[in-house]
Amino acid sequence: MGSPRRLLAGVVAGVVVIAGAGWAVGTRLRSPADEAARRAAPAASLVTAAVERRKLVSTVVLSGMLEYGSPLQVTLAGVVGGDAEPQRTTRAPRKGRLREGAVLMEVNGRPVFALRGTVPMHRTIAPGSEGDDVRQVQRALRRLGYRTPASGVFDRATIAAVTRMYAGKGYEVQRPTPAERQTYETLRKAVRTARESLATERQALDRGRDVLPLKVRLDNAEKDLKAARAALAEAGARELTPADEADLAAADAAVRAARERLLEAEQALRQATSPPSAGPSAGPSAGVTAAPQPTSPQPTSSRPATPGPTATVDTTLLELKVAHARADLEAARQARDLALRKAGEARKTRLAELRKAVRTAKEAVVTAEQALRQARQLSPARLKVAGARADLAAAQGMLAEYTRTYGVSIPPGEVVFLPKLPARVQKVAAKPGRPVEGEVATVTGSAFAVTGSVEAAEAELLRPGMKATVEPASGRTYPARLSAIGEKAGRPGGEEPPEGSEPVLLTPSGRAGLRAGVAVTVRVTVGATGKPVLVVPVAAVITSADGRARVRVEYATDRTRDVEVRTGLTADGNVEVSGALKEGDRVVVSGG
Repeated sequence: MGSPRRLLAGVVAGVVVIAGAGWAVGTRLRSPADEAARRAAPAASLVTAAVERRKLVSTVVLSGMLEYGSPLQVTLAGVVGGDAEPQRTTRAPRKGRLREGAVLMEVNGRPVFALRGTVPMHRTIAPGSEGDDVRQVQRALRRLGYRTPASGVFDRATIAAVTRMYAGKGYEVQRPTPAERQTYETLRKAVRTARESLATERQALDRGRDVLPLKVRLDNAEKDLKAARAALAEAGARELTPADEADLAAADAAVRAARERLLEAEQALRQATSPPSAGPSAGPSAGVTAAPQPTSPQPTSSRPATPGPTATVDTTLLELKVAHARADLEAARQARDLALRKAGEARKTRLAELRKAVRTAKEAVVTAEQALRQARQLSPARLKVAGARADLAAAQGMLAEYTRTYGVSIPPGEVVFLPKLPARVQKVAAKPGRPVEGEVATVTGSAFAVTGSVEAAEAELLRPGMKATVEPASGRTYPARLSAIGEKAGRPGGEEPPEGSEPVLLTPSGRAGLRAGVAVTVRVTVGATGKPVLVVPVAAVITSADGRARVRVEYATDRTRDVEVRTGLTADGNVEVSGALKEGDRVVVSGG
């Protein structure tokens, strides 16, 4: 039983092997037509892209360096201190923040102050100096809290404020050097010597000619002139002399007395002509004689009594007195007017005489001066006197000119004017112990700035004020604005930009998270859509012969239709379109 079964298994296995080998050979055998069909290129298919709705932003990308802005090289305008001795740095500038009124560095132990201003320091500011540089110093002192005018003149008040500023930092102001003090004393001595020489020559001149009488005559003439002027001034200030005042007072008294007598006479006349009073106690009026009344007894008849005769009044004498009183008053008034006219005429005469006296005194002074001058000119020593006088004038002029600028001063190297403060000391060129030559430091503003360059074609798209983003290696973006293009942007890194490119300068909006001295990527926005728009690849837009733009929209597999569109902003290989399109449509980019 075992042998037949093993034989059957072997036959079956052999058949299976043969069948498998036949299948394998059959799969590898192809006809020439099948092989040609397999190697032919596949049918061309369409490459499409979806229509998107999003905001489109067009940017110019450049590489730049983030640094502190407005770099400025600082040099000293002259010597520090009063002597032109070798200038050596004793304390170099320190990197970091620099405030107004701070000491930037020390040279030969003297300070160099940093003050704000646009006019460069260019001279020694000495007492009496005037100009815009002095006004800058005054305004800086006022900002630092020192009271000083802003007159533009280096006066005593400004010198006092400068002295306090130096003392506040532990320094002495620059006072005259020993050489300057020696020069000042030499000039003063020259003035004294010239004055003594002039006095000696004048004394010799006076001894050489007898001019004493002429000098006495001149002195007397000057005294007479002074007295005549005083008398004329006193007479002009008084309207009346004491005698005229006494005469006028007597005339006024006479007028008053005459007026009183007239009033008394008029009163007596009125009383005499007035009717008597009916009362029993009324007495007779002055100057009136009452007629006697009858003394016969009254009749006993019941008839009323008849009145007696009226009294007779004689007023002739009283009227004569009134007339005389009036005449006396008029005469007194005329006498007063006459006295007043005489006083006026006397004053005019007196003033004329005094004016004449003044003129006479002036003529006497001029005559005396001329006589004395002629007498001195005749002396052989007059040339020596003239020379001594000229020497004295020259010595006094030199002393005055030197004194005008003598005192506390600000040497040209002890102040550095910077356009903006606070600032930052970015680079230090001066070294302790080394001579001060050329640039001592480079200062920058406190704000960051990005410098770089773009190709000239892209530069034409840029305008100052455009928005931008700054992206350091960390990948975080910071807002910025384009500040300047071309020459106004300066030189990136202090070097000329590559040929065919233009330098640009950007200012970040803030400081947080930024670090100076790193490379950044800048994207300047030159255009943007205000809201989401339909966007397609630029390659999808075809311009017809009539100048109209269109796209091919795939509406079924490998089946398309043309759609006319209007194009807008282009950015990053995409373009804004509008027309009979909707978001999600597939537009043909290539193929077909």
